[in-house]
Amino acid sequence: MLSEDEISRVLAVTAHPDDVDFAAAGSIALFTERGVEVTYCVVTDGDAGGFDRELDNGGMAELRRAEQSGAAKAVGVTDVRYLGYHDGTVVQSLELRRDITRVIRQVKPDLVITHSPERNHRFIAPSHPDHRAVGGCALDAVYPDARNPYAFPSLLLDEGLEAWTVREVWLNGGPATDHHVDITDTFDRKLAALRAHVSQVGHLEDFEGFLRDRFSQRAVEAGFGEGRYVESFQRVPTA
Repeated sequence: MLSEDEISRVLAVTAHPDDVDFAAAGSIALFTERGVEVTYCVVTDGDAGGFDRELDNGGMAELRRAEQSGAAKAVGVTDVRYLGYHDGTVVQSLELRRDITRVIRQVKPDLVITHSPERNHRFIAPSHPDHRAVGGCALDAVYPDARNPYAFPSLLLDEGLEAWTVREVWLNGGPATDHHVDITDTFDRKLAALRAHVSQVGHLEDFEGFLRDRFSQRAVEAGFGEGRYVESFQRVPTA
């Protein structure tokens, strides 16, 4: 497993705007505070999300991109890339594997953070089909695609993108976790990032209380005790 000083670049691959903030914004803020370069790759524009249906799907996509860019800045991230897939229709495909492989070879991350491809039967919300499809394709892009120069040869021949080996993956939202990050010191930045997604959370009463309850409960379950906040992942060695 990677130690902190072995991580200089991180790539978060998620299905929708706001996914990375619910799952990992506190951890991302800890990374950027240490000078780690973090890039977001968002597969869809979230055009099927939100509660203001006066906006057409195109308008919602534009709004959600803007919200994600603002949320990223709240935790020190300025490099946000969108793949433009349609919200709610993502499936595991060679095309998506290629597109994520491209970003991995461009960014050259030590660590990738993405969705678990497994369904979580204890807590269904992270198991959106887009999440599971993106998580599966991201893992396939990490191994074997990004490190194999013969996978998607046009990436090398036409775009000059050399093979790259990602050394570790953190999965979020799955049924098993074995890595817990204390985000107590960056919880306010996580909260600010999530509040940037007004189209998704602006209608929720006591949203801050909901978040504090969720992530403090995770801290207790992980053995950190009361008064702490924790984000949890499954670590996958991929070197």
